[in-house]
Amino acid sequence: MPSDDSRALALLSRTPYGRVSASRRALPFTAVTRHIVTGGRVVLRLHRGYGYHRALDGSVVAYEADNANSGAPDTWSVQVTGTARTTEPAAAERELFGRTPRLADGDPFDPVFLRIDPEFVTLHHLTDVPVAAYAHPL
Repeated sequence: MPSDDSRALALLSRTPYGRVSASRRALPFTAVTRHIVTGGRVVLRLHRGYGYHRALDGSVVAYEADNANSGAPDTWSVQVTGTARTTEPAAAERELFGRTPRLADGDPFDPVFLRIDPEFVTLHHLTDVPVAAYAHPL
């Protein structure tokens, strides 16, 4: 059941990665990205080499993160919807991201940052979630 924005953003700050979704050439796409929550905003770090930041800058996006694979008995999912804008985070914000990955698909990771000013924040919470049994190991 949806809850208040501050609780949702607090949960979002507990997990380092999520998925940003938007459209590119009128087709939907989703990318995994690192995020931080600061000042009521969500700041994303992506690899510039993918070019996703060009499609996302100025676009309405949905950003989702959860604790679904944590093994916790309660599962939550937070979705933030708003306009993404290219940004240059302050040094203190960059530190919150932690170490930058060395490679992205074999190429040196070149960080680019986007800021989402939330228009909508949605929290869904499932209680007493059974442990998933995977039929096919990878």
